[in-house]
Amino acid sequence: MDRHELRNALFATGISPDAFELEGVHEHVPLPPDFWFLRRCADGRWEIGAYERGVYDVRLTYDTEQEACAGLWRALTGRSEDAG
Repeated sequence: MDRHELRNALFATGISPDAFELEGVHEHVPLPPDFWFLRRCADGRWEIGAYERGVYDVRLTYDTEQEACAGLWRALTGRSEDAG
């Protein structure tokens, strides 16, 4: 699953659009006070974490976009199965 598929799957579960941000796919202007994020690192890897009170707190880093999407899916839904 990529970021576009993840966005669609999260919307389908009824998760609030304000609960997450996906780099280049689903971004906020202005920023909500807190949300989970997925973004590319400078080294080409991917990271997920929580944004709270103006601070990005990276929780996990992954080698691929697909792994990061699966990690964010688990974090937001509590489900280990694939969204697809």
